[in-house]
Amino acid sequence: MKFKLLLAFIFLMSLSIQAQEFKTPVDYLSYIGKEQDNISKSMWKYTSAVAHSKSARRIDNTRKQLVKSIQAARKKIEDLKDGYKSDLDYRDKVIAFLNISEKNINEEYDKIIDMQEVAEQSYDLMEAYIMTRDLVNAKIDAEFEKVSLAQKEFAAKYNINLTEGTSEIGQKMKISSEVFNYHTQLYLIFFKANITDLNLSAAIEKKDLGVIQQNNNALAQYVEEGLEKLKTIKPFQNDNTMVIATKNALEYYKKQAQQYVPKVVDFLMFNEKFDTARKSMEAKSDKDRTKEEIDNFNGMVKQINKGIEDYNKGNNVNYQEKNKAISNWNNTGENFISSHVPVD
Repeated sequence: MKFKLLLAFIFLMSLSIQAQEFKTPVDYLSYIGKEQDNISKSMWKYTSAVAHSKSARRIDNTRKQLVKSIQAARKKIEDLKDGYKSDLDYRDKVIAFLNISEKNINEEYDKIIDMQEVAEQSYDLMEAYIMTRDLVNAKIDAEFEKVSLAQKEFAAKYNINLTEGTSEIGQKMKISSEVFNYHTQLYLIFFKANITDLNLSAAIEKKDLGVIQQNNNALAQYVEEGLEKLKTIKPFQNDNTMVIATKNALEYYKKQAQQYVPKVVDFLMFNEKFDTARKSMEAKSDKDRTKEEIDNFNGMVKQINKGIEDYNKGNNVNYQEKNKAISNWNNTGENFISSHVPVD
């Protein structure tokens, strides 16, 4: 499954500045913030596309539009050479924030995309991908805090009373961040079992009994750990669908580890025994084969034929149950994000 990417940060400033002087510090702050909606709306379009679109092209196009908004804003604020009466601190903090934002959306975004492409190969890679994504967000958040502090310091310096509040778009971004963080929390629990199951299936395909047992033990352990974690996770705004879907998936993996895999191991072990007996019989001439050996081998033939039939039936049942559990988790995850991330 593909895990959706979100660089969840909120832009405070969008700037449209021409070289000019401001009569009051309030005019200066107002002018700096008057195009706030340009970047905010671009950021929201990107977030909304990530949440509601399955088109990689649309998502990337909205990202490019976001970058253009940042570049335009930086150009305009840089043109404000004197700031407010030669006070450049606030202006410079805003420019630094925009530089960091653009760099991360461009350069760090590409790194994250590369990591995302291989993240599903192992749990460690998935954790590294999510950690890197969160670190990028944290760097932007830290720079944003500097801008916010600089704004407050500027206001205090010039005796301006700032009104605390959250814009409609800012509120949407906050909600979206909470939705994606909640989804990620459940995804990691699911993924840890899912990737172990993939490794288990590969070992079964290779008939490697040692690796099968190793992965099955790990799967059983991760299932129990996951079920315990689920007990501590509350519904998201009275929506418990993600917890239920994750629990159902883990219960399937638990059943597979306890019931299906032991039967697979028994069959593969008997199959090895049968191959050894077959090679032994083929190595002897008809006259050297005893009646007891022939009777035993014929009995094994009946057993292996019955074993193959049962093995194939078990595989089909397990395959259907697995597809149902995974599809249910994926669909639930998509519906959860679509239903809770606000629309335009």
